[in-house]
Amino acid sequence: MTHAFDKAYWEAHWKRPEAGDPASVQLEVNPHVRLQTPGLPQGTALDAGCGEGTEALWLANQGWDVTGADISRAALDVAAHRSAHLEATVRPAWIEADLVTWEPDTTFDLVVTNYAHPTIPQLDFYRRLATWVAPGGTFLIVAHLHEAAPGAGHAHPAEASVTGADIIATFEATEWRIDTATEGSREVTTEHGTRTLRDAVVRATRLR
Repeated sequence: MTHAFDKAYWEAHWKRPEAGDPASVQLEVNPHVRLQTPGLPQGTALDAGCGEGTEALWLANQGWDVTGADISRAALDVAAHRSAHLEATVRPAWIEADLVTWEPDTTFDLVVTNYAHPTIPQLDFYRRLATWVAPGGTFLIVAHLHEAAPGAGHAHPAEASVTGADIIATFEATEWRIDTATEGSREVTTEHGTRTLRDAVVRATRLR
């Protein structure tokens, strides 16, 4: 691997300057989460690799009982800070955990993962998360799309990117129904400027 994607990597990734309010800089909620989750029967949800909690907080505001899990203490500190300042009756539970070794004590009606990269191969990671989805529940994966001939400036190493077909192949047809499978581009604007993201998105329902 060209990236370790271990705890040290993610702590460095999420480290913020000391000055300023950590709640003042927020990423946009992933549009695929906005598009793919409305209409699902609400219940328990896990945001696996939640980072600073943007999607977990959004899901909680939609009525889900959310757990946000991430390996980075720095990211979770920001997530908890944001959560404490929300006017909400239900806030996410935050868990510092290495998702490669952590085992939840329950399954979830919704498992979401957005661009989470572990120390194990990406598809093995998705197979692991799939076991945490309750029967009848939903698994939503938003991944960096693998490109056979990426252009200059392509930021995502091969081990951190997949195709929709790669993801679909991890699901047993007798146990899962594929509800969404798309690949596409979108523009995002951050404090560092505008860039293009190429996404692979799969939403699947566990049948049993």
